[in-house]
Amino acid sequence: MAKDSSFDVVSQVDMQEVDNAYQQTARELTQRYDLKDSGATIDLSKTDKTFTISAPADFVSRQIIDVLNSKLIKRGVDIKSVKWDAPQAASGGTVRVIGRIIEGIDQPTAKKINKDVKDIKLKVKVTIEADKLRVSSASKDALQQVIGFLRDQDYGQPLQFTNYR
Repeated sequence: MAKDSSFDVVSQVDMQEVDNAYQQTARELTQRYDLKDSGATIDLSKTDKTFTISAPADFVSRQIIDVLNSKLIKRGVDIKSVKWDAPQAASGGTVRVIGRIIEGIDQPTAKKINKDVKDIKLKVKVTIEADKLRVSSASKDALQQVIGFLRDQDYGQPLQFTNYR
């Protein structure tokens, strides 16, 4: 019997690249003429994996999010990995927006991916392991088809395929 091949489906974010994008955005806040004296700030909490933007208006907060998104894209970080909450009113008439960095595949998403892979009727086995999925099969072609299928789907977060063997 042939040995099974497998790969892992994970959702990971390179926090060093996120930190670099944050630093560039903070620098641009102090240098860009339309944002320089607005009183807007951006903070990154590495432990909580959250961005906190304080701005005098919703419009300014959206500009900062656009700047951050462009910096993340340039650094190779998928912008789907940051989920932004709705703007909240803060003290002094300012607006606060919190963005959470999504890492790992949560159980509902893992179950949805598992169901979708089973629905394409290939001879593969999907195992949910904590915050990742392992897909294994005797056929490497079937694994390639699963990777292609998952790349075409949108689960609201970026997926990477690792440990292909």
